[in-house]
Amino acid sequence: MKYKVFSILILILLVAVGVYAQCPMCKMTAETNMKNGGMAGRGLNQGILYLLLLPYLAMMIIGYLYWKGKKNLKSES
Repeated sequence: MKYKVFSILILILLVAVGVYAQCPMCKMTAETNMKNGGMAGRGLNQGILYLLLLPYLAMMIIGYLYWKGKKNLKSES
């Protein structure tokens, strides 16, 4: 069971890395800005990925702490 959950988590993380999704309005604004010589659209994809990474990272830390606590509880018994 734990291998299934772990493999699903890894699959989600690998798929999320390759995602460069933007709403159409943001994409159009960024492309227009870049065509006019602006710099605002350059970091938009990296910003989206950065915001996407934080919830996954938080869940991984919580999961690790839960696993570590459960492991320590078993060893005390």
